Amino acid sequence: MDSSKYVRYTPEQVEALERVYSECPKPSSMRRQQIIRECPILSNIEPKQIKVWFQNRRNDRLQKQVSQLVYDNGYMRTQLHTVSATATTDASCESVVLSDQHQQQNPTPHLQRDANNPASLLAIAEETLAEFLSKATGTAVNWVQMIGMKPGPDSIGIVAVSRNCSGVAARACGLVSLEPTKVAEILKDRPSWFRDCRCLDVLSAIPTENGGMIELLYMQTYAPTTLAVARDFQTLRYTTNLQDGSLVVCERSLTSSTGGPTGPPASCFVRAEMLPSGYLIRPCDGGGSIIHIVDHIDLDAWSVPEVLRPLYESSKILAQKMTVAALRHVRQIAQETSGEIQYSGGRQPAVLRTFSQRLCRGFNDAVNGFMDDGWSVMGSDGVEDVTIAINSSPSKFPGSQYNTLSVLPSFGGVLCAKASMLLQNVPPAVLVRFLREHRPEWADYGIDAYSAACLKASPYAFPCARPSGFPSSPVILPLAHTVEHEESLEVVRLEGHAFSPEDVAMSQDMYLLQLCSGVDDNAAGVCAQLVFAPIDESFADEAPLLPSGFRVIPLDPKSDDPSVTRTLDLASTLEVGRGGVRRADEDSNSYNHRSVLTIAFQFTFESHFRDNVAAMARQYVRSVVGSVQRVAMAIAPSPLGSHLGPKPLPASPEAHTLAQWISRSYRIHTGGELLRVDSTQMGDTVLKQVWHHSDAILCCSVKLNASAVFTFANQAGLDMLETTFVALQDIMLDKVLDEAGRRILLSEFSKIMQQGFAYLPTGIMCF
Repeated sequence: MDSSKYVRYTPEQVEALERVYSECPKPSSMRRQQIIRECPILSNIEPKQIKVWFQNRRNDRLQKQVSQLVYDNGYMRTQLHTVSATATTDASCESVVLSDQHQQQNPTPHLQRDANNPASLLAIAEETLAEFLSKATGTAVNWVQMIGMKPGPDSIGIVAVSRNCSGVAARACGLVSLEPTKVAEILKDRPSWFRDCRCLDVLSAIPTENGGMIELLYMQTYAPTTLAVARDFQTLRYTTNLQDGSLVVCERSLTSSTGGPTGPPASCFVRAEMLPSGYLIRPCDGGGSIIHIVDHIDLDAWSVPEVLRPLYESSKILAQKMTVAALRHVRQIAQETSGEIQYSGGRQPAVLRTFSQRLCRGFNDAVNGFMDDGWSVMGSDGVEDVTIAINSSPSKFPGSQYNTLSVLPSFGGVLCAKASMLLQNVPPAVLVRFLREHRPEWADYGIDAYSAACLKASPYAFPCARPSGFPSSPVILPLAHTVEHEESLEVVRLEGHAFSPEDVAMSQDMYLLQLCSGVDDNAAGVCAQLVFAPIDESFADEAPLLPSGFRVIPLDPKSDDPSVTRTLDLASTLEVGRGGVRRADEDSNSYNHRSVLTIAFQFTFESHFRDNVAAMARQYVRSVVGSVQRVAMAIAPSPLGSHLGPKPLPASPEAHTLAQWISRSYRIHTGGELLRVDSTQMGDTVLKQVWHHSDAILCCSVKLNASAVFTFANQAGLDMLETTFVALQDIMLDKVLDEAGRRILLSEFSKIMQQGFAYLPTGIMCF
């Protein structure tokens, strides 16, 4: 049975699956195999299809739950009205009692809530609850569906963003296989899933008579780039149960208008406001929960440079960074709990998540360089393009992850070289994907070797001049990934070779722990990031990490109009669209956007080499910036102007050589000419004619004992395979062909490789 096709179940098979579903709505992979063994009637169904059936069954339940929610709206509106009326009555009674006392001391009739009075805080909490519920299940905010979210049974859920409201807001609804109390516990631990959260302190907690809890919180968040200032919040969080059994965690800022204790922002922070937000968690029949998440904040966009305001005015960016991130994190924990996520490298998934969090946190610390962490800025060399910050007290870092290095007698501290720049028409996902897959294009082998040597506390602690580039391409070893593959953790092995006799110590292989996110997601507002840190062979759970890397954030969110939303791939450098011609309006709609790139590299240094390392780091970051700019110019399409003409192809000898090989192989096999020009020409014409050719042209490579992989396809070939240039290499021939086709291909492949060409007449497809 072809697992890629739709399967029709007999009534007996459905009955058997329903019996299992009533006992276990979300079986693990081992349980699904056991189901097939225990039920002979399911023997012709593959485990993958069993998994799809259960996913669809759970989504059916979600649809029924949503229908029930719509039916319950009347009840919810009544309850909201009751809550609001109760809060107003309580506040009015309190106003009468306090007004008499206040009038005796002060003739001003205006009432200020008492921050030390639990009744005042409860009134604020009830108002927050009512306003939050009106956003989560009502129309208090003008919600519009967010374009670009993944559809299908494995989708994250229903995501919406605000339109024309104060601040920025996002809302999501999804189904998870965890109980409401567990979900609330996970979501309240904001630093574990919100990567921009620097700290969250509970200043005080007050239990309420209805079994709820009021907490006063203080939270600091990182700035996403060196060009902006970090934000902090002072909020009230209210946890309570509704009469229908739902659990609510709602939160809002305490301001002069809402009442409660307030204070000025901390040094180097701008005070932001959280409008009523939170989580509505409804229990599901048979287990699990439906989560409604609302995030609504005002980040004071007017306090940042105008070019960066989209970072603070985009509801789509907020949705990706907070709302969707929260839902994905809960789903991740749910799958880890159910055993569906297998261990990797002998480590539990929670340990690998900790590594990802430490990499992000270390990179954010480096980008922000807070003074209370011990960072101070060094003087520049006359050019302000790169900032150098020094931290001579690494034990003050959260987690004390550099303590193992600070015990060295000559250890001077940690140095960070960082820079930010604006990019035009460069898709973040494409740029970061290139940086990940083509490390030798921008990295310096000697600098990486120096970082690895410092990690091992080797006797040489200052990099001398060494050749740039890698002796061979780095090897990327997958380690873990999140549920929807939006983030992956991997180990990069750099094969070491000695350049001279004195470099024998550097000839050993080096390893980087690397976190990559946003490279496979073209949804609006997605930040792409590549963060890495040197590690040693032991790769201990508590290994010190010194993260460096890149972050690319879109400044102009994509349009909500589906007609102007499309995927960009590397083939865009050919300046063609489907059919061979890209219209000018496609350029203006799909590619006219900006992004901000932030680069930060960290190094340890010995006290007597501080200035030398600072000079090296400054020069290295400048060289990396230059490399990234060249890459950005190569992959950024330019609009077609009447007087400028199309953008020329970037110089690529390999691409022209490939076009010549294709043309020559065709001539040898058929005796005819594939192209209308001489294939010996070295220009854009040869490559463009191959790209625009009406026949599908595909190239693949096969290594011994490995699957055949597509390496190139022209536009007709991509259309035939229904894929993109970037995703082409993910298509394996052993997955395209059936078993008989694979046997024929492998038996004939030696002849094909010898000839260098295989020709199929028009209309014949190998599927």
